[in-house]
Amino acid sequence: QPLTLAWLRYPGRMAGYLVLSLVAGGGLTYYFMSREQLARAREEMAVSAAQTEAAQRHATEAQLKLLETQLEPHMLFNTLANLRALIGVDARRAQDMLDRLVAYLRATLAASRASTYSLGAEFERLGDYLELMRVRMGARLQFALELPSELADQQVPPLLLQALVENSIKHGLEPSVQGGRIDIRAARAGAQLRLQVQDSGVGLHAGDSAPSPTGGGFGLSQVRERLQASYGAQAALTVAEATGGGTVVTITLPIHP
Repeated sequence: QPLTLAWLRYPGRMAGYLVLSLVAGGGLTYYFMSREQLARAREEMAVSAAQTEAAQRHATEAQLKLLETQLEPHMLFNTLANLRALIGVDARRAQDMLDRLVAYLRATLAASRASTYSLGAEFERLGDYLELMRVRMGARLQFALELPSELADQQVPPLLLQALVENSIKHGLEPSVQGGRIDIRAARAGAQLRLQVQDSGVGLHAGDSAPSPTGGGFGLSQVRERLQASYGAQAALTVAEATGGGTVVTITLPIHP
């Protein structure tokens, strides 16, 4: 065979040809494999970028929807009607109510433009909101806010707790003749931040108007979506019966150093 004779006559030259062929083949194989891997990596990056953009857009839309619910005309008109009634009866209380309304609206609009918000500012805004609600509900609404000073600067998604507080009033306290109490708490649990909104209202199983045990409804679903967009599997929201009656909603999310 010619090839066998060539190997016998010129072993060094044939070995060189073999090595050259192997190197060339290996180089071509590496080239095409690299192109395929690069194309796959680019495709994965494009998909990841699209998913990130979609999540950010979804979070922004949810934040705007939440802003719309907080600045709804019904809430503003009720507050202004109460303010008008107070002016001629208790001017000092009317002035306090007006100051709280202005602070609440200013903080809400500022929060809607921010990607994160300090927990201290969030609690101050909720305090203004609850004071406004107390003018409408009177002694039927009692509340307390518990925020450790070391957590006041912790950054959270803005307007995060508002929907939970609104649910407590709408589904928990307003259906109850005697009203009740709302406690809003923040605490550190290891590497996580735990936020709780607890009410002493009618509870989960009081009727169709109460939130379901799984935490359904527009407000809670929206909060879950925002947590998913911001933290993924690192955050969670649970709804449960509170000890002694009422409902407690708990949010856990990572603490940022």
